[in-house]
Parts: sequence; C-alpha cells; structure tokens
Amino acid sequence: MKVILNQDVQNLGEIGDVKEVADGYARNYLLPRGYAVAHNSKNVALFEKRKAEIEAIKEQKKKSSASLKEKLEAEDLALLMPAGANGKLYGAVTNATIADELLKKGIEVDRKKIEVPGKAIKSTGNYKVTIHLYDKEEAVLKVAVSGHEVKAEVKESAEDQPKKQRIKRARAEHAEPATEEEQAAAFEAAINAGRMN
Repeated sequence: MKVILNQDVQNLGEIGDVKEVADGYARNYLLPRGYAVAHNSKNVALFEKRKAEIEAIKEQKKKSSASLKEKLEAEDLALLMPAGANGKLYGAVTNATIADELLKKGIEVDRKKIEVPGKAIKSTGNYKVTIHLYDKEEAVLKVAVSGHEVKAEVKESAEDQPKKQRIKRARAEHAEPATEEEQAAAFEAAINAGRMN
C-alpha cells in the first residue's frame, strides 16, 4: 500500500515522504495513529499545498542537527562506574546511560539514536559512540569510562568466625544420622557412653 507520511516515522521516513508499505502495517499501525495517510489524489494535492511548510520543517531539522553535532563533538563525556580491579565493569554503559548523562549536561538525545560499540561498554577505557542525527548526519561522541573499585563488604568479623565454626561442629556432632545403620550405631555409642559415666 502506498502512503504519505504525516510525520517522521523511525526507520521508515519523514514527513511528506511517499512510501510503499505492507497493507497490514499501514492499516493497523500507520493510518490509525495518524502517522500516515493513504496515497490518493486528494491527499497528494493536500501535501502539495503544504510543500513549502514541510521544506521549512526539514530545513529547521537540518540546522538544529548541525548545531547538535557541534555540541556533541565538542563534549567529552567522562563516566565513573563501579568496576573490579581488572577494569571490568560491574554493569554496562548502554545507550540509555549515555542519554541520561547527556541530559544532565542539557543535551537531549533520543537513546535509540545512540549507537554504542558492541551494544554495551563492559570495561574501562576510551570509546567513540556514534549518534545518528537528521538524515544521514552523525556525530561522534568521545566517552571515557573509568572505574572505581568496589570492595566487598566484610560480612563477619574475625572474632565471630571461630564461634561459628564451633557451632557448626557442635551441630554436626549432635545431628541425626541419615540411615538406619548410622542411627543404630549412634544409639549404641550413646548407650556405651552412658555406661562409662
């Protein structure tokens, strides 16, 4: 089915573009949501009237994309993440992480437009992240990931350790044997121990 896009649709096109799409995609997704209209003489005439407006919108996007590219390429992003001694991160730096960090600096970028090498950064180092802007324009953002070592919490003190070991030994000595033979042997040992006392 041929449609005219009424607004930008990711991975399909932008406002005013004429696209050939699957019938189901058009009927079930694009048309009901108002993302596109059917390609017919009435709608073609309507978009011809709006051609100047659409071109102005595209030109504005191009200008804002160029200024965003300058901002992003001038910006170096430094991330401090929890990591082990070998530099391996205890998590990962994803496109969402980078989008959040850029937002903190006042730069709003859709996380879907951020392309992280290997889908996620999992160790410390310097990386180049590609950000897709308008049309085929891209910005390269330098990201430096450094790690701070997270020490494991000490769950038990040195004084508690021997006490816990004594408790474990005592429980093991007084534990019920699993098989009947072991129970009989334990019973006989208890009787013999009673005679000795």
